[in-house]
Amino acid sequence: MRTKNKVKAFYNPPSLLFKQLGSTLLMGYLNRWQNFPGWVFKYGFRTIPVANGSWGMGCIGYPGHPAWEVTSACNLKCIHCHAVSGNADPDELTTDEGKRLIDMIASVSEFRTLIYTGGEPLVRPDIFDLLRHSQQVGLANIIATNGTLIDEEMAFKLKDHGVVCNAISIDAANPDVHDMVRNKPGSFDLALRAIEATKKAGILLQINTTAMEYNVPYLPDLIDFVNNCGAGIMLMYQLVAVGRGEKIETATLKKAANQYLSELIALKQKTAHTIIEPVAGPQYWPYLLEKNDIRDGFMLKLAGKVFHGCAAGRGFVYVKANGDVWPCPFVEISAGNVRKTDFKDIYYESDVFRNLRNREKLLKGACGECNYKTVCGGCRGRALAYSGDYLAEDPRCFLRERK
Repeated sequence: MRTKNKVKAFYNPPSLLFKQLGSTLLMGYLNRWQNFPGWVFKYGFRTIPVANGSWGMGCIGYPGHPAWEVTSACNLKCIHCHAVSGNADPDELTTDEGKRLIDMIASVSEFRTLIYTGGEPLVRPDIFDLLRHSQQVGLANIIATNGTLIDEEMAFKLKDHGVVCNAISIDAANPDVHDMVRNKPGSFDLALRAIEATKKAGILLQINTTAMEYNVPYLPDLIDFVNNCGAGIMLMYQLVAVGRGEKIETATLKKAANQYLSELIALKQKTAHTIIEPVAGPQYWPYLLEKNDIRDGFMLKLAGKVFHGCAAGRGFVYVKANGDVWPCPFVEISAGNVRKTDFKDIYYESDVFRNLRNREKLLKGACGECNYKTVCGGCRGRALAYSGDYLAEDPRCFLRERK
């Protein structure tokens, strides 16, 4: 027997559509999209359950997205993963503790979705109990997955459990490159199977990619591939040297490559129907503004309402498998644990989250002096990884050199 999804009770579609189109209009103006109306009507409406009440665009997609690393266990050992062991943490939240966490997240009015990530969330034995619970309390479920475990039967089961989006990781349209990053032969073919199953089940397709020196030459073709697959959203992560990524720190994008990636996304977005959003690369938003000679005044203020740059701690929150609450998977600072403190208190009252919500007054170095600190703010994860201070300047920002 199917359980009715109650997500619709938590947002007003006309209001949400207005918010999303407001963001899209400014994006269209800045990118000079040649087929802008087609983009809106082909994918814009389908992304509404994923945006689900959010206003604007930012790092890791729309703000207002809590993510829960339900397990650190995974069936792959990808070379760049922010996780380390690949095995289940013996201190992971139990099923009952997980359901209490879901209830706490649902009590925060700005959160109407829940991203299930890992590790690989689909290897957690009680994953469908958890999905059903968040579906029943009105949250739209999103699965961030390597895709290797999703066949057609699994896709329809996910759909029945309130999953509105499958975020499948693809690191190159070249199977050899993807399999090298994923550390397992055949993983590309399994991801393709997941893509087709997701589309057949009527779930919004999202593709997650991590840009690093190993796959930068393949990114133009990958964006075309993702667009041709019919993905509604593509998150273009940048490798941050945390977890296993510490071992391949030399593969992180330097300033020139960061700039190239912004230029590539802007170029491809002119014709791509897929919404391409950078993660750990918030310089993309001021890059678009500078490209259109917007440095101050009304348009910059409007951009500050629409573009949120780094969303760590303000709109985005990451819950570890053991219940520790981080601002972001790349900002490895625990603000508290949901076993001891209510999630809402951690999110609204902890020092680290308060500082990140008021970062414009607290940022240091070049980020603190920058005219675009409202729309960008620098990557806080990169700042922490390279300086030990999450409020320090972003060491891979290319905007200062351009000026």
